[in-house]
Amino acid sequence: MNHDWRDLSQDALDRAYDQAAYAPNMAQVLARFGANSALVRRRLGRPRRLAYGEGTKEALDVFRTAAADAPVLVFIHGGAWRAGAAADYAFLAEMFVRAGIVLVIPDFDWVQDRDGDLRPLADQVQRAIAWTHRHAAGLGADPDRLYLAAHSSGAHLAGVALTCDWHAGHRAPRDLVKGALLCGGIYDLAPVRRSARGGYVAISDDIERELSPIRHAGRISTPLVLAHGTLETPEFQRQTREFAAALDGRGRPVETIVAEHYNHFEILETLANPVGLLGDAALRLVGLAAPPPSL
Repeated sequence: MNHDWRDLSQDALDRAYDQAAYAPNMAQVLARFGANSALVRRRLGRPRRLAYGEGTKEALDVFRTAAADAPVLVFIHGGAWRAGAAADYAFLAEMFVRAGIVLVIPDFDWVQDRDGDLRPLADQVQRAIAWTHRHAAGLGADPDRLYLAAHSSGAHLAGVALTCDWHAGHRAPRDLVKGALLCGGIYDLAPVRRSARGGYVAISDDIERELSPIRHAGRISTPLVLAHGTLETPEFQRQTREFAAALDGRGRPVETIVAEHYNHFEILETLANPVGLLGDAALRLVGLAAPPPSL
């Protein structure tokens, strides 16, 4: 359903930026993320933990693959900018490792660590991506085949990263990121600052303008896959549709995936499955066919 967020009552706007209001099984699915991550670490072994900066949380988990010069995918986790950790998302690693892809999952500060300011988080994500590119060979990866995947608030931070000038900011190739899969993201901060999230995220006019990827769609040349579930909040669905339309209107390569009957949290589990909606999309993005399912 199409709507303008300005027509929503305050209560409706608050609910539209609260995934828990639309996902009654949120706690169950998040607990499953943790349980399945523990199982994957048991099967694959613990990831390498490497620092990309000097901050307490400026480190990343690396799951290597047996393939040489493998593609590398950097996954940016969600958590409403105020929760989540790389260790919670190890459940994604097995599919990528077995497909011959190095998976890198960075940690970064929560917004409450930075007095509500999203800019340090965006900077950390960009530095983690640039670090991965610089050190790719040492991770058994090909720096010229670096991809992004991200979920929820992580998709917002990844979207911001796609608008940056990698050459000017990080002395890296402008086309550093060869493709990105963003799921359940926020691409315009205007309604967010007016929702209940504005109570813990400090969004000024400048931050709204600077960190709203839809306002800078013309800077994005990376091929994008945007996804959302039909059981996500109406605002998250609208944000994805409008970001896709903004990119398409500027002739940018974009594909949209609409996951029927998935909520905001359930959809991410399909990224751990080579024939799942997001898993298949990620493998296609990287240019690898999905391996046949084990019998």
